[in-house]
Amino acid sequence: MTTLQDILSSSFLANVTSVSIPDMIIALLLAFGLGLFIFLVYKKTYNGVMYSASFGTTLIAMTMISTLVILAVTSNVVLSLGMVGALSIVRFRAAIKEPLDITFLFWSITVGIVLAAGFIPLAVFGSVFIGIVLIFFSNKKAHTNPFISVISCDGHETEQALITYLKAHTDSCIIKSKSAVKGNLELNYEIRLKTDNTDFINDIAAMEGVSSAVLVSYNGDYMG
Repeated sequence: MTTLQDILSSSFLANVTSVSIPDMIIALLLAFGLGLFIFLVYKKTYNGVMYSASFGTTLIAMTMISTLVILAVTSNVVLSLGMVGALSIVRFRAAIKEPLDITFLFWSITVGIVLAAGFIPLAVFGSVFIGIVLIFFSNKKAHTNPFISVISCDGHETEQALITYLKAHTDSCIIKSKSAVKGNLELNYEIRLKTDNTDFINDIAAMEGVSSAVLVSYNGDYMG
């Protein structure tokens, strides 16, 4: 018959004190602080089409969850083996829209692991350094980024005039695609600007033989 003493001396209750309360509080507060820092860097450096606030919140939660998992693993060897088996069945189906999002997810998980392992200076200074690097490289001048120009014109002569104009007013001009129907050409150019000024697209739209001209920001991730 199980007695009260057997219940109190069970291995399950013994694990309650395996991680001290101060250690848990410090680890979670640090995880929240660094997760918030990662979120702010993500918000500052985001260059995609639609910013997702929920993904930023996920970065904070991921840092704290990783810390909790590693705290539990480091306090019990048997639990660590069970945790590996439990996490191996988890499958994530959410699509990653921006390649850089993978970096932020991995950064959040890594910071949580390093914090729970007790390497607090490494987690703090490593995060600050990574944040500075990401902010520095995300703040390049806009005219160094490629653009896509979609132009509709009426024929070969207008096309040659367009090429001459674009080469004179841009750093580079590369034809990406060309669609032709009777009496109309649709041209897609990848261009890089000399300056931030995009008024040249107005001049192209006003050219004889051009029916429309569109300039679209292009991050270069999806090459045709």
